[in-house]
Amino acid sequence: MNLMLSLGLFLAGLLTGKGFLQDRDAPDMYESPVRVQEWRGKKDARELARHNMEFGFKLLQRLASNSPQGNIFLSPVSISTAFSMLSLGAQSSTLEEIREGFNFKEMSDSDMHMGFHYLLHKLNRETQDIKMSVGNALFMDQKLRPQQRFLKLARTVYDADMVLTNFQDLENTQKDINKYISRKTHNRIKDMVKNIDPGTVMLLTNYIYFQGTSSRHGEGPYTTSPESGKMAATDQRGRWEFEFDPKQTKEEEFFIEKGKTVKVPMMFQRGMYDMAYDSQLSCTILEIPYRGNITATFVLPDDGKLELLEQGLQADIYAKWKSLLSKRLVDVWVPRLHISATYNMKKVLSRLGISKIFEENGDLTRISSHRSLKVGEAVHRAELKMDEKGTEGAAGSGAQTLPMETPRRMKLNKPFLVMTYEKLTPSMIFLARIYDPSGK
Repeated sequence: MNLMLSLGLFLAGLLTGKGFLQDRDAPDMYESPVRVQEWRGKKDARELARHNMEFGFKLLQRLASNSPQGNIFLSPVSISTAFSMLSLGAQSSTLEEIREGFNFKEMSDSDMHMGFHYLLHKLNRETQDIKMSVGNALFMDQKLRPQQRFLKLARTVYDADMVLTNFQDLENTQKDINKYISRKTHNRIKDMVKNIDPGTVMLLTNYIYFQGTSSRHGEGPYTTSPESGKMAATDQRGRWEFEFDPKQTKEEEFFIEKGKTVKVPMMFQRGMYDMAYDSQLSCTILEIPYRGNITATFVLPDDGKLELLEQGLQADIYAKWKSLLSKRLVDVWVPRLHISATYNMKKVLSRLGISKIFEENGDLTRISSHRSLKVGEAVHRAELKMDEKGTEGAAGSGAQTLPMETPRRMKLNKPFLVMTYEKLTPSMIFLARIYDPSGK
């Protein structure tokens, strides 16, 4: 009888698009081994970020073709991290499908895993302005007898917690997993696992917790958390560097398509922002920073050019936009929104050529040579909340000093894209298409 490996993930993340390290960043031959290893890790992480961005855009394009009129919100880095860790247990054509589908094929296995190791290390940090933690956990049946090499690599490379679990007692196992996820997500995710499929012998979880500094504890996280056979992401929140004034928010029309509008609360801010126009993709780009190293990039296509923009997104597009951006005084209108999306990743990834890992003839024998394992189901759920403060209940921040000049205008009152990224790594975390900010 084939036993099922249930994959569970609760995801969240950020986007970035700077390119490879330049040669001038390379250490010379006399540098210390620690310095050389740091440089190699950074180089691998940046190359990985580029491939992960390409995967995220490919995923967006696939979802957009299936749903040309609808909101899309996902966390590419969370999906990639989970399947990269899972690839430690795969081999032959199952491994090749993962490498091909996630755009890892141009990297060696060691470079890929070193890149993720460096990325996870850099994302796990706490400063005055930001708290971020990324983690993985494997809940394994006590009788699974997993390969020691897989456990060692999952622990050392992905810093995964190994939790022995009695999947014969599904009720108590469900409670234990829910307690773990609740603790790791600062009580933001409670009772997430509603049921566990009989026959489950392993549950893989991946979570990312992001919180901008706030006057109230526990608000504003990016979180990821598990459900048996499912993957999901929640709450993209943070504090804007310069918050919107709620008194300036007014209900206005958002033009979904020709002849169809919805009423949404439209936030307003005048400030100095990085702004650019891409004539090839017919879109305007605006960056609004959060506190710390996190920035949201808003991309507004010209009328009728949304599909052109989505199909034109490539791994190097963000580097191109970076070269075009310049500081400008801008009047910007952004809809206040709260949307969520759920995707059957088994179906989506199968259409991208990743199917064997979900089939009985898949090869996950590097996890356990004594069991026939497969991923039974993978569901990605994501939630995005954006308001005047970025994070609910955040304290007010200082005002900008603005020049005396005529401001540019950017009014996000029609379908647009938004990408959130961490500037230091950099790596794609969240990617969204806002088609209807009312969430209807």
